Amino acid sequence: MPTYTPPVKDMQFVLHDVLNVSGSDIPGYDELETDFTNAVLEEAGKLTSEVLTPLNVVGDTEGCRLENGVVYTPTGFKDAFEQVKEGGWPGLDMPEEYGGQNMPYVLGTAVGEMFSAANQAFTMYQGLTHGAASAILAHGTDAQKDKWLPKMVSCEWTGTMNLTEPHCGTDLGLMRTKAEPQDDGSYKISGQKIFISAGDHDMADNVVHLVLAKIPGGPEGIKGVSLFIVPKFKVDDDGTIGARNGVSVGNIEKKMGIHGNSTCVLNYDEAEGYLLGEEHKGMRAMFTMMNEARIGVGMQGLAQAEVAYQNAVDYAKDRLQGRDVTGTKNPDGPADPLIVHPDIRRSLMDQKSFAEGARAFILWGATLIDAAHRKGDKDADGLISLMTPVIKGFLTDEGYDMTVLAQQVYGGHGYIEEHGMSQFTRDARIAMIYEGANGVQALDLVGRKLAQDGGKHVMAFFDLVKDFCKENSDDEGLKDFIEPLKAASKDLQAAGMYFMQNGMKNPNNALSGSYDFMHLFGHVCLGLMWARMAKAANAALASGTGDAAFYETKLATGRYYMVRRLPATALHLARIQSGADTVMALDAEAF
Repeated sequence: MPTYTPPVKDMQFVLHDVLNVSGSDIPGYDELETDFTNAVLEEAGKLTSEVLTPLNVVGDTEGCRLENGVVYTPTGFKDAFEQVKEGGWPGLDMPEEYGGQNMPYVLGTAVGEMFSAANQAFTMYQGLTHGAASAILAHGTDAQKDKWLPKMVSCEWTGTMNLTEPHCGTDLGLMRTKAEPQDDGSYKISGQKIFISAGDHDMADNVVHLVLAKIPGGPEGIKGVSLFIVPKFKVDDDGTIGARNGVSVGNIEKKMGIHGNSTCVLNYDEAEGYLLGEEHKGMRAMFTMMNEARIGVGMQGLAQAEVAYQNAVDYAKDRLQGRDVTGTKNPDGPADPLIVHPDIRRSLMDQKSFAEGARAFILWGATLIDAAHRKGDKDADGLISLMTPVIKGFLTDEGYDMTVLAQQVYGGHGYIEEHGMSQFTRDARIAMIYEGANGVQALDLVGRKLAQDGGKHVMAFFDLVKDFCKENSDDEGLKDFIEPLKAASKDLQAAGMYFMQNGMKNPNNALSGSYDFMHLFGHVCLGLMWARMAKAANAALASGTGDAAFYETKLATGRYYMVRRLPATALHLARIQSGADTVMALDAEAF
């Protein structure tokens, strides 16, 4: 059975050596002293490694089942969920007035990585609840917040998001679910929603659905969509659970992975619902949840890559196969361990350098969210808006690829369920699809985010890179990082310039290069993170740290990324600059 060791030490390095969270002026960050964050991460690590990790394979093999209209989760999930609730983990970064602990989002993000790595399917129940609660917090009335949030923050009640219908996925303007206004101010919701993660289960007393629907007579298309709170059970004003609402489970989807999560078809038959936010402004309210979810999904890509890598390393050190061409390393055994072979090292270094770079990237992104929410920093808000499709799209694409590499280390045993490696690959695959398929993320990045606020935020990112390189240009210890980062950043700027010069004449020139641009951007972001980590590692070594091996390993891993992974930016630029002609050359009938 696979194991998982929470990377607490690496998280602490990023939080304190690289991001210097306790020295930040973001409100609440002064509490993030090293001892405090270490205590929180250690406690979360114990729960995830000892309780959630063993249930990962149980969830995968048993799945969820629907019997007589009731959804049952896999063996052990309900007891584990009670432990999660008792520890207050779902409300770690939620407001105290609703029962949360009001910790910064960056700490919740670090803890979230552990939960997702240990058991992604299980963690989605609380993760989706967090997103639904955030949407109510941002757009609900005071009465709605008081009614729904306390029990959602504690996960006594869980939450979902309902967007997709059988005939429409990304194009939500095509949805048919209706919301008929009632005299008492409520609405009758009717329609069908599919692919609803954590749509129903036996681990909470109620499930609070956030449902997109159209009020008759509203504008056509996406402009006529509104968002509604539709609980599984109706709730009285005093919080008492009442009668069953008109929502039922039509089916549990049979999926490639995340079997432990109940992905449901939900049927709404004049279910009582309550408008969240303004009429016909549902997408604005839902995007509060979706943007948070997209950051969380990017984290899932990192998390699955991390746990798969850990197991691949253990196997590579233990499995004997062949001899080292430079000389026997295990003379007392029949063969040397796999890890002596250069191609295995290449694979493991790809995985290690990605996971550590991605961790720094996503935690840095979390600090931008905290800056935006806790101190009203509009520049930080604009920058994380730009980064969201990169975090979601790039980290899940690369994270999936890393699980495949980890599986490959096992050879044939990686294809056998006994070793558990295929689950990491299967579970990681969905992250590239849900919360906006990665192709859509790329279109969002190029079609909307680059030009947002007159291109202010992408220029701010270029300045971040330029300023870092300039400030550290004389540092010999960073030469191996600065020069590759400069080259990669120039590739990114050249791609942006190509879009400006050619996209207006033919939009397909920009759109056909959008996926490559997202990956080019992602590599530059990880390059910047590795340069920042290298600077922190050098500083620690210069101060006479007692753990030189950790920091030297960090530098060696970073150098690998800069010379073996970051040059991919040149390939992506070449593809972008080739334009749309070859992409669009064939008539539809020719395919």
